[in-house]
Amino acid sequence: MNRQQMIEKVERSQIRDIGATPRPGDTVKVHVKVIEGDKRRIQIFQGIIINVRGEGARKTFTVRKVSMGVAIERIFPFYSPSVDKLEVVRTGKVRRAKLFYLRGKTGKAAKVAEGEEMKAAPKSAKVKVAVPESIEPEAVALETAE
Repeated sequence: MNRQQMIEKVERSQIRDIGATPRPGDTVKVHVKVIEGDKRRIQIFQGIIINVRGEGARKTFTVRKVSMGVAIERIFPFYSPSVDKLEVVRTGKVRRAKLFYLRGKTGKAAKVAEGEEMKAAPKSAKVKVAVPESIEPEAVALETAE
């Protein structure tokens, strides 16, 4: 096992399920574990995702919010133990992967249009398959999920 394979094995072991995978343009609530002295609490950071980069255990996302007229951006690792929970408040309809142009916008101009959530097909959905005429219909057997 070479060095790269060992690194990939360690990274796979650190990846955990964080719930819904957020995308750029989504408004999210990031529940961050904060330690102040000997007290531990959860602090919620709500904002819009402007950047997702990296892959595997090194994947990060940047959240931007405006608080009392001051813009704040924080970079969170997806699989950090300090991120307790990630909640998608609303999905955004954007056509770019990096939303850095929002940095120059204020007020309503900084809004992102609301998009529709991606819905998975129900398990009971039937799939129609087009079979070429050269194949006999009896030879094609489709199993349905039960």
